[in-house]
Amino acid sequence: MTRLTRYDPFMKLQKDLDKLFRLPFDLPNLLEGEGEDLGVSEWYPRMDVVEKDKEILVKMDLPGMEEKNINISVEGNILTISGERKMEKKEERENYHRIERLYGEFSRSLTLPNSVEVDKINAKYKNGVLEVSLPKKEEAKPKKISIKVEK
Repeated sequence: MTRLTRYDPFMKLQKDLDKLFRLPFDLPNLLEGEGEDLGVSEWYPRMDVVEKDKEILVKMDLPGMEEKNINISVEGNILTISGERKMEKKEERENYHRIERLYGEFSRSLTLPNSVEVDKINAKYKNGVLEVSLPKKEEAKPKKISIKVEK
């Protein structure tokens, strides 16, 4: 079964606080090269959601990922985009001066409106940007109503 996670802005803060309180216990393992790699954590890629006449478009920045590591699922009216960006293999740890890019698992979920045709959702991935197209049902598309002028 797919793990559903709604976006919670305080989730990252909670995880960072948990990591801070665990640090004294994990420090010996980190110094010996065991346990979590520094820079590996859960991250939340940025995304845009744009509503157009015929579709809702979700764009998510996922640089450096392969499409096989990205999962898109719909359960009920929840769209979930998840995956994992793995850290590049390091040969010699002491050559790294900074590790700022985030790695690890991510999961972002959106509640879909009833106007989306779930069976026609499609996705494409190009140049590190994932685009998920959520087509609208015919009855949900805006209709132009002409006005008749009587003389």
